[in-house]
Amino acid sequence: MTEEEKGFVIKDRRSLDEKGDLKDAKSEEGRDKAARKEDAAEGKGAKEESQAPLLPEVNFSSLIFSLSSTALFHLGEIADPKTGKRSQDLPLAKHSIDTIAMLKEKTEGNLTEDEQKFTENVLADLRWRYVTATK
Repeated sequence: MTEEEKGFVIKDRRSLDEKGDLKDAKSEEGRDKAARKEDAAEGKGAKEESQAPLLPEVNFSSLIFSLSSTALFHLGEIADPKTGKRSQDLPLAKHSIDTIAMLKEKTEGNLTEDEQKFTENVLADLRWRYVTATK
């Protein structure tokens, strides 16, 4: 049988044999080290979660705000947080603006009055900025 025909290999990692006795102390020690590493990794993840930045509430307005921030970034009105430089990418800015317009159209009649006004105002502002940037 060739290597390709072999498929996969199953390794028995259980610490007990068929009789219920420990296989050997060496394999148990290796398992304990692996378990400690996993526990440490889980603790690290919990620590990182507690230090996570506060995020805005997940709702329609925060989605529109996020998309508008992306459009402003691509219009060159917001600097790159890593480099501090501003750059324009008008096709990506247009894509973000068109995404907001599509969401406005698809959610017609399902938004609160405040959400609708917010979306319309953001969309009008971004379109104006885009037109200005293309001149």
